[in-house]
Amino acid sequence: MSQTRGLARIRRTFVGDRAFYREVVAIVVPIIVQNTVSNVVSLLDNVMVGRVGTLEMSAVAIVNQLIFIFNLCIFGGLAGAGIFATQFAGAGDDEGVRYSFRIKWMIAALMFILAAAVFTLLPEKLIGLYLAEGTSPQDMENTMRFGMDYLHVMLIGLLPFAVSQVYASTLREIGETRLPMIAGIAAMLVNFVFNYLLIFGKFGFPKLGVTGAAIATVLSRYVEAAIIVVYTHAGGRRFPFIRGAYGSLHVPGWLLHDVLKRGMPLLVNEFFWSSGMAVLLQCFSVRGLDAVAAYNITSTVSNLFKVVFLSIGNAVAIMVGQALGANRPREAKDIAWKLMAAAVVSNVVMGLLLFACSPLIPQIYNTEPHVRQIAEHLLWVVAAMMPVYSLAHCCYFTLRSGGRTVITFIFDSGFTWGICVPVAYALANMTGLSIVPMYWIVQGLELIKVVLGLWLVRRGVWIRNIIEL
Repeated sequence: MSQTRGLARIRRTFVGDRAFYREVVAIVVPIIVQNTVSNVVSLLDNVMVGRVGTLEMSAVAIVNQLIFIFNLCIFGGLAGAGIFATQFAGAGDDEGVRYSFRIKWMIAALMFILAAAVFTLLPEKLIGLYLAEGTSPQDMENTMRFGMDYLHVMLIGLLPFAVSQVYASTLREIGETRLPMIAGIAAMLVNFVFNYLLIFGKFGFPKLGVTGAAIATVLSRYVEAAIIVVYTHAGGRRFPFIRGAYGSLHVPGWLLHDVLKRGMPLLVNEFFWSSGMAVLLQCFSVRGLDAVAAYNITSTVSNLFKVVFLSIGNAVAIMVGQALGANRPREAKDIAWKLMAAAVVSNVVMGLLLFACSPLIPQIYNTEPHVRQIAEHLLWVVAAMMPVYSLAHCCYFTLRSGGRTVITFIFDSGFTWGICVPVAYALANMTGLSIVPMYWIVQGLELIKVVLGLWLVRRGVWIRNIIEL
């Protein structure tokens, strides 16, 4: 009898009813579709650049890792206002969402100016960090040249990316996930078509190699921004927050103060976490440009299989945040545990799929056989860790949904810089381990993070309504 009651309690905790999963599907599926299309196109983009040469692929991987820091700073900078926007949406407060939208604009503009200044003033130094000392002078020179060509064009795409994220994040926070999906799909199709035309010089277009890849990406970002901005303003009845959004820059002082207070740790977190990922790549690059190329293949391919848990993370932010904003703390906790269970189960499946595909996908790259073999082995690591990644991701968004941003910072960036980076640096510079065992050890540290995250979620320190504090 006690065993039956225990199973029933477990089922109530981790398994939802049909209505629950219908709501999850309505939120998650458009995000999965958008992320899947985006990652498929990124994979094809990566393959096309890879067919030009290994050095070109390594150069693009290095620059994209640097641009990734800007992208995550935008995400982190907007996330503080986004927590409030989500809870305002849950409370039915359109004016509060509008104020949050204005704050996002201020933050995005500042992030754009800072990033443009850094990438304009320090490009060679930043790219040079990833060129290992053992690399031949000719390869170093060529990789630097390809990287500089790519970066100079990519700078033009920083602004439309920031604009898209201001709009798309706000739409998701009020529960609208289809418009960002449509804009993202259109952008990725533009990216794919112009990659083919400009990288290889097809149908009379110039053959521009890595520069062509950058131009295609920038074009896609302008297309995405145009679609999402135009349709948001055209749908004023569906999106009431946009009506009067530009009528003034007024934001209540208390809200600006609270957003900065709670949002600054998230911005700092995304900067330190993304820069931590850049440092990890630099540690792996000590093993040579072949390791960089293999890591690039692994990252691009594995992102295609991570779309499910990344999308469920968005569902955690939206559903848990809205429940907290509506003063339903017990429901928020219930949602968090059920979404975590869904993430783990779904990512056991995704991990098995990735493991099955890992010997095949690297073969489509036109690179050296040993680079493809390294990538295959790194993909095994990612496949084994997929359920662990999904749990850590859900813990992060659960903690963040209640505005516990300092705890979120410690959990995410504190862990990266306090444990992962020192271990990776020691392995890279104090041992002779090859890239594969190094990668196993560093990724395995995620188990520690999950234990910490589950403990924090279980304690319930994140459960609170911040718009009424």
